[in-house]
Amino acid sequence: MMGTVITFANQKGGVGKTTTAVNLGAAISAMGKKVLLIDFDSQGNLSSSVGADRSRPGIYQVISGSSSPAEAVQETPQAGLFIIAGGGELTGASVELVNQERREFFLRDALEPLRQDYDYIFVDSPPSLGLLTLNALVAAQNVIIPLQCEYFALEGLTQLLQNIKRVQGGFNQELELFGILFTMYDSRTRLANDVVQEVIGYFGKRVFRTIIPRNIRLSEAPSHGIPVNLYDPACVGSRSYQKLAEEVEQRVNAATTR
Repeated sequence: MMGTVITFANQKGGVGKTTTAVNLGAAISAMGKKVLLIDFDSQGNLSSSVGADRSRPGIYQVISGSSSPAEAVQETPQAGLFIIAGGGELTGASVELVNQERREFFLRDALEPLRQDYDYIFVDSPPSLGLLTLNALVAAQNVIIPLQCEYFALEGLTQLLQNIKRVQGGFNQELELFGILFTMYDSRTRLANDVVQEVIGYFGKRVFRTIIPRNIRLSEAPSHGIPVNLYDPACVGSRSYQKLAEEVEQRVNAATTR
């Protein structure tokens, strides 16, 4: 059975894409699944979050053909969780790809040989709607949109959904909106609750029931190069991502039994 590729996308920065990719990946791998993280952002924050070695071949070398996908895979401190690192070289990749044939399919082609080896492949896309994000959406079966619980988070969501529809129509008919995930939730603010109700009212069951709260441990864990479930397994952030992992598994299982 081929693994499920899930891309985390939102053109806004600081909404919890990387935090969700690493901690959801760690929580699912702790359930006995094999998960591969792809750091497709030039900032390389996902790589730092698990202490990846940036001197080794990464996803840029894979899509440029100078390294095989298998050579670029690294272990992480979490058993069952692996990563192909990203970093600054990806900044030039979007320029280099512009004039290439099938420029939208480079990441998809690179990941295809790996899908049989993992239950999940998680792609952390850059905070933009450029060619790298397009590659990340074309490579995936599902997209998760992390959404910060604030007013401006809703701006741009329509544009992102339009882009997903374009990808579905032109490049990847398999792609589905797997879910919208609320992040950095503060129950004390009326605005956060208003945003949650508005989005649930519009998107219904496509919104994850699990909501990720603001939690200082989630912010601290990356500086130690480990996921939050290893840094502080009892904290509310760790427990929230464990609940999300269970919900993701339920949705994937339900989709495969249809």
